[in-house]
Amino acid sequence: MKLYDTLTGQKRELVPLGDVVKLYVCGINPYAPAHVGHALSYVSFDVLRRYLEFRGYQVLHVQNFTDVEDNIIAAAKRAGITITELTERYILEFFQDMDALNVTRAHVYPKATEEVPQIIEMVAGLVDKGYAYPVNGDVYFRVTRFHGYGKLSHRTLDGMMAGARIEVEAQKEHAMDFVLWKAAKPEEPSWESPWGPGRPGWHIECSAMNLHHLGEQVDIHGGGQDLVFPHHENEIAQIEAFTGVNPFSGFWLHNGLLRLDEAKMSKSLGNLVTVRDALEQFSPDALRLYFLSSHYRNPLAYGDDSIAGQERAADRLRQAAAVEDAQPSGEAADPEPFRRRFIEAMDDDLNTPQALAVLFDLAREINRGREAGRSIAGARESLRELSGVLGLTLETPRGSDSATAPLLELLEEFRAGPAADPPTTAESIVDLLVARRTELRAERQFEAADRIRHRLQELGVALEDSAQGTRWSFR
Repeated sequence: MKLYDTLTGQKRELVPLGDVVKLYVCGINPYAPAHVGHALSYVSFDVLRRYLEFRGYQVLHVQNFTDVEDNIIAAAKRAGITITELTERYILEFFQDMDALNVTRAHVYPKATEEVPQIIEMVAGLVDKGYAYPVNGDVYFRVTRFHGYGKLSHRTLDGMMAGARIEVEAQKEHAMDFVLWKAAKPEEPSWESPWGPGRPGWHIECSAMNLHHLGEQVDIHGGGQDLVFPHHENEIAQIEAFTGVNPFSGFWLHNGLLRLDEAKMSKSLGNLVTVRDALEQFSPDALRLYFLSSHYRNPLAYGDDSIAGQERAADRLRQAAAVEDAQPSGEAADPEPFRRRFIEAMDDDLNTPQALAVLFDLAREINRGREAGRSIAGARESLRELSGVLGLTLETPRGSDSATAPLLELLEEFRAGPAADPPTTAESIVDLLVARRTELRAERQFEAADRIRHRLQELGVALEDSAQGTRWSFR
């Protein structure tokens, strides 16, 4: 199994440090509802964990909550509540949203406010070692002291200075020095420390949490590409300076960002689609299919039309997973070639687009096997298992407005006789529509027949006419 490491810029074989794969993923700042950009990231790392466990690894998964920082303080003040009340509200919503998306919960969810003793201990150690210095109640990391600074983002200090807007602070030794501990301000939460009352900086909390819950080294550290610099760069500097152990993480994995209207989706820009808004329109499986249809390292543009297409794709997998044997008399459909292809794709840096292609090929094999009278029980079970590795439930969503709904509407529009009990599967509806189109062509109602063909194409159904009749398939 190979993964792409941002630090080395290469795909490398995963060789865990010990018997357990230690996985740390940066979590949210809970001051607003989770958006689909968050969902993309956590679905990506959920698939990583599921696949590791499928391949036989034991995983220890830690994901933090940054529950004290400037945005949280400002949002709580606007709402007239404490930061604890605010963060607990959005942490609960986050769990509900991720549960709805079938994201496996991490084993540990540390919060910054609960790790302050460990954070203070780490900051003090960095001061003692000369990597940090206190000024007027603040404590800064001395970037010129850590010679590997910039190795993750592949930048030099001069390049960082030239490519970033830096807020000049007279008390800093170097413009790129970053804060580890912030002196207390009026009406802000604070804790006692050797440098006076204050609160943690953003970057130090993740380093302290890694050290506390996973030790001096982890196998995989993950997050969005927007965290490479400065957050993850600063994490490396802090923890490697403190422990003297290099490398801190065996792999650095970063998912591409979700974009809306050509801009990164973010709370600060206000261009958000919340997870709850998305789930009101689409099923969890459709959203996961949409995210996984692109490689996790690639950027992805959010669009309703594209996700609607994945809703139809999800229905194809659901139907194949639910279809029953038709009194099989021949050989069983063989799922093993599909399993090998799936593993080969996923072993190559989690190539989910290729893995999904395998699932749809397996679904077609199930349908062909049933038509040919072969047993499909084993293939159907493999489809369910491999879909589960990608976090797909293949369950028909409650109140579903999936592929069957537009097909039923089309059938109703062209129905020739009195209404009967509606068919329940997409395949059976398409069979009736194809039969109705054949009738219309025999009656020389070519315009109506062409409308059926055109609408079916829009719904992802391809028709092929021949002397033997009309064959159809889901695209």
